[in-house]
Amino acid sequence: VQLQASGGGLVQAGGSLRPSCAASGGAFSMFGMGWFRQAPGKEREFVASISWEGGSTYYADSVKGRFTISRDNAKNRVYLEMNRLAPEDTAVYYCAAERVWHESLPADMYSFWGQGTLVTVSS
Repeated sequence: VQLQASGGGLVQAGGSLRPSCAASGGAFSMFGMGWFRQAPGKEREFVASISWEGGSTYYADSVKGRFTISRDNAKNRVYLEMNRLAPEDTAVYYCAAERVWHESLPADMYSFWGQGTLVTVSS
């Protein structure tokens, strides 16, 4: 499956963004999906994940209550609604897919990755 993330951008602190990830070339509904992010000079970190049908979601503590992951299997897309953004949320955000998925699957266990979309939050 091929993944392409989009929808990043520049936003002021307290604002919102909703990046999305489009999937093609595979049975999207058979993949659990995750969002990860990597800030400059830091390691890639988990943000959120969602099960194949969307019934289960899982969040990093740092984004819980502010971010919401969702998916539309009819459109082969996964979304990350980001609210109350803060400068520390600045990073390149990546989507990832894996068939053998569980909610806390680490990054190195995801088989497919998108190219990333940059989110910059100004103070």
